[in-house]
Amino acid sequence: MLQVEIDEGSGFCFGVTTAIKKAEEELKKGKTLYCLGDIVHNGMECERLKQMGLITITHEDMKQLHDVKVLLRAHGEPPATYELARQNNIEIIDATCPVVLKLQNRIKQQYDTAKSQIVIFGKKGHAEVLGLVGQTEGSAFVIENFEEVKQLDFTHDIYLYSQTTKSLDEFHRIIEYIQEHISPEATFKSFDTICRSVANRMPNISQFATRHDLILFVCGRKSSNGKVLFNECLRVNPNSHLIEGPEEINSEWLKDIETIGICGATSTPKWLMEQCRDALLKL
Repeated sequence: MLQVEIDEGSGFCFGVTTAIKKAEEELKKGKTLYCLGDIVHNGMECERLKQMGLITITHEDMKQLHDVKVLLRAHGEPPATYELARQNNIEIIDATCPVVLKLQNRIKQQYDTAKSQIVIFGKKGHAEVLGLVGQTEGSAFVIENFEEVKQLDFTHDIYLYSQTTKSLDEFHRIIEYIQEHISPEATFKSFDTICRSVANRMPNISQFATRHDLILFVCGRKSSNGKVLFNECLRVNPNSHLIEGPEEINSEWLKDIETIGICGATSTPKWLMEQCRDALLKL
């Protein structure tokens, strides 16, 4: 008989859960609520909230709005967004994740103290990274991977931070490289700002993926965190497939399979993983 297990450690992280809860609370009041960018990188969850009345907008859209409520998602925003809200009399519902907010404050404090070479290990253009770079008036240097660390100026002081959802192992590789190449006259300081509730998912999901014949990783294809976790599943279990929802399940995958594991990203709602489980059991 086919056995299907949903990974208990998968699903929304604290920051996303809080943002969605704040959105639902506001929408239940029956008033118009805008959200700056997708509240979570999952199309189905965004559609569910859209049906409740949430209106997703861009930064350009926000410039045209006045006297409304706008929710800032867990990723955080640069200071310019708050200034725009002040100018347009927009009430901010701030759902920035506390971990991200703490990181923003640390970077701003460092920048205000000494406008040195601030480096952020993160995905260029990602919402969280844009918010972090904004704390430095756009001057921070962003590196996406280990190879890009070689572009840094090792004759100047380097203060290294990380996007909260990046790989801990790669971050440590970058630290070691800088330590080996930094000039004796320059200062190097690194700050481990990776969220542990996300980082710990890597070893946990790795163990989960090894226990099953087939892995269905459920997440939106925009999710950076999802890509990292799915690649880990694929590494330990080549019979892993990334799907956005139950309609993408291929019955061909189920041949000679006894156990299936369903897991997901920090942006994957539990209800969506349950729908995938139900679809499998019907097949």
